[in-house]
Amino acid sequence: MSTERRPSGQQTTQTAVSDSAFLRACRREDTPHTPVWFMRQAGRSLPEYLKVREGVPMLESCMRPELVKEITLQPVRRHKVDAAIYFSDIVVPLKAIGLDLDIKPGVGPVVAEPVRTRADLDRLRPLTPDDVPYVTEAVGLLTAELGATPLIGFAGAPFTLASYLIEGGPSRTYERTKAMMYGDPALWSDLVGRLAAITGAFLRVQIEAGASAVQLFDSWAGALSPEDYRRHVMPASAKVFAEVAPYGVPRIHFGVGTGELLGPMGEAGADVVGVDWRVPLDEAARRVGPGRALQGNLDPTVLFAPSAAVEAKAQSVLDAAAGLEGHVFNLGHGVLPTTDPDALTRLVEFVHARTER
Repeated sequence: MSTERRPSGQQTTQTAVSDSAFLRACRREDTPHTPVWFMRQAGRSLPEYLKVREGVPMLESCMRPELVKEITLQPVRRHKVDAAIYFSDIVVPLKAIGLDLDIKPGVGPVVAEPVRTRADLDRLRPLTPDDVPYVTEAVGLLTAELGATPLIGFAGAPFTLASYLIEGGPSRTYERTKAMMYGDPALWSDLVGRLAAITGAFLRVQIEAGASAVQLFDSWAGALSPEDYRRHVMPASAKVFAEVAPYGVPRIHFGVGTGELLGPMGEAGADVVGVDWRVPLDEAARRVGPGRALQGNLDPTVLFAPSAAVEAKAQSVLDAAAGLEGHVFNLGHGVLPTTDPDALTRLVEFVHARTER
């Protein structure tokens, strides 16, 4: 055990972060108010984000530490949210290990050479901290400036990453992905196993640099049946969560359209299960079972309605969460690009005021 003493100011900041409303809610402890943050709060709808990103391709912006710091901090300054989420993209670790891919505006990640055969697995080498020095630098810059506000690290889950690699880009039907899953389960298992190792390493880099929590995005898991999820996907996601378990930071698991998967998503190793807007939080709690906090789950499109309607819908979310062991208020998916930023600021103020204890 190291005998090195940390500066008293650093210790004080770490204590304040640990005692923040967000981390207390993740640990299912009493909170001074219900904490709020928004998926995709770093960017998308903010004019200041569009200004600093002007002319900078998405993947390049993820590799500039000072730019990452600025974009991550923007919603904290503007909305006074209870946590920052690291600005990046789920394909960053795949790019870092040398895969030929890009993020095309209006399309999403596009892979030049899709993964379709066992020989293609050779391109998926392990990720090391030396592959992503810009992540370590950016997280260090952020934690130095965030003070008592926690930073959430994140990564894409093995199934979602595999679907991009196999399909070659976004898909509505995942026909090639499922064809491999059903037709060559051994290849599929090896593929998601490698992706789990890469994802776990990417999350470890963020935690070791100072992230206080991590979220695993399995954006497309809602395309699966519960049986297929348990058999073909859950083991790889569980491997990711096991990789970061020794750090003791809260682990959040989120997917879209995953109402039927909430139980196994929690069982995979999550401390907090994210819920989209399709399932009320009290019902989600029944499906997830005891021992885990929930995150969510206002429909992002509600923010386009008048303030009174937004507040009414937000209150419905809070009412459904009234009996939960722990609740982090969030949207049921990411902030939509055309959302009025002021609507997000007002929503944070409303939730804080209505839940002040």
